Amino acid sequence: MATVTVTDAATRQIEALPLPIQGTVRRIVARLADWPAVSGAKPLRGDLVGHYRKRTGDYRVIFRASDNTRDATITVVRVAHRRDVYED
Repeated sequence: MATVTVTDAATRQIEALPLPIQGTVRRIVARLADWPAVSGAKPLRGDLVGHYRKRTGDYRVIFRASDNTRDATITVVRVAHRRDVYED
């Protein structure tokens, strides 16, 4: 089972979301412990190469994995609306 950590910035972003979305995002973060068997996770390109995204409606959870094994460390780095999540 993978170890999942959430950065301080991502924690603040989750807490700023509407309450129903917060619950959904927290469930997604918990499911990341099943890495690499997480369905719907897509690798990102460009400036975010090495990161993945998991989608829930109009919101995205951006994370990186230390490797593709069950002993990986997953770090959630950003959670935001799709129009804002890929901007610096």
